[in-house]
Amino acid sequence: VQLQASGGGLVQAGDSLRLSCAASGRTFSGVKMAWFRQAPGKEREFVASITSSGDPTDYADSVKGRFTVSRDNAKNTMYLQMNSLKPEDTAVYSCAGGFLGSGRDPTTYNYWGQGTQVTVSS
Repeated sequence: VQLQASGGGLVQAGDSLRLSCAASGRTFSGVKMAWFRQAPGKEREFVASITSSGDPTDYADSVKGRFTVSRDNAKNTMYLQMNSLKPEDTAVYSCAGGFLGSGRDPTTYNYWGQGTQVTVSS
């Protein structure tokens, strides 16, 4: 699976952004997908994941209630709707694809897209 993330940008605190992750190659509908982020000087951290069917989803506590992960298997695309953005959300966001055993650990994902920068100013 080849993954391409897009949709990042520079926004102000409280604004919203929607990230997209377009997939090609292997059947997208059978792949569990996730978003991770990495801020400068910090380790990559889990943001959200969604199973191949779209349910269930999982969120990091830091984004729960503000971010929503979804997918459209017909369009081979996963989304991350980010609302009420905070400066601490500033990071490079990357999408990843894995299988049933993939969870919050990035090493359990097999496919990675390049990141998209999200910068939230205060």
